[in-house]
Amino acid sequence: MKLGVNVPNFGPGTDPGVLREWARIVEGLGFDLLMVSDHVAVTPDVAERYPEPFYEPFTTLSWLAGITTRVRLGTTVLVLPYRHPLLVARMAANLNQLSGGRLVLGVGVGWARQEYDALGVPFTARGRLTDEHLATLREAWREEADRRTTPIPIWVGGNSEAGIRRAIRYGDAWHPLRGTLPWMRSVLANHSLPAFAPRIALRLTTAPIDDPERLAGTGTIEQILDDLDQLQRLGADTVVLDPYHGDPEETCRPHAAWQALTAVATHRRTPS
Repeated sequence: MKLGVNVPNFGPGTDPGVLREWARIVEGLGFDLLMVSDHVAVTPDVAERYPEPFYEPFTTLSWLAGITTRVRLGTTVLVLPYRHPLLVARMAANLNQLSGGRLVLGVGVGWARQEYDALGVPFTARGRLTDEHLATLREAWREEADRRTTPIPIWVGGNSEAGIRRAIRYGDAWHPLRGTLPWMRSVLANHSLPAFAPRIALRLTTAPIDDPERLAGTGTIEQILDDLDQLQRLGADTVVLDPYHGDPEETCRPHAAWQALTAVATHRRTPS
C-alpha cells in the first residue's frame, strides 16, 4: 500500500520556501504521493479555514514537479465545476506529461457557496456539473492523440451516497475524506467500488484515543499504524495522510506535522 501526504498550499505560514521544504521532506521520507487542495476565490467562507495566500493547485504542482524527481503529485480535491472541463483536461494532461506521468487528479463538488457565487457557477447545480465535467474529461482524453505519458487516474472524492455513486460511475478510485474505520468498512461492504484511496487525518497523541468515533489516523503511533494496516486489509491502494486540522496558524508551525510524518515513515520501515 502506498502512502501520500496532503500538503497545505495555503495559510499565513505558507510561502515558496515552506512548500519547497514540504516537498523535500515528503519525498525524502519515502512517501509516494504529494497532494494539494483547491480554492480559486478565497471568499469569507473559505478564508475562515483556508486563508490567503492560497497557491493555485495546477501552478503549484507544476512548480513542485520541477523540484522533485520521484514522488507523484495530485489534487485532493480539485473542485471540478470551478473551471471549464476542457481547460482542466488540457492543464492536467500537460502537467502529467511534463512531470513524467506523475499526476493523480482527485476531484470533488466543493462546499463553499460564496466561492461558487463569486465564480458565477450555480451552487445548487454542482453535482450535475461535476458529473458532466467528468464525462467531458474522459472524452477529451480519449480523443487526445498524444499517448506518450501514462493515463491520469481520477480519484472521486465525496463521503455522501451521491459521491460514492459518482466514484463508481466515473472514477478510478473512491477518495473519501476523514472518516472512521467502521464507516469506511461499511461503505466498502455495501458498494462495488473501482478502487479505494482514502484521505485520513494525521494527529499523533501520547495517550490512546478511546472514542468510538475516533477518526482513522488519530491517536498514538500504535493506533495510527494499526489503522493503516486495517486500511490495507480493506484493499486501500493508497492512503493520504492529512496533518492539517483546520487552524490556519498551524501552517506557521509545520514542524509538528513533519515530526508526525517522520514517526509514521520510520515505524513503517522498522515495525516492532
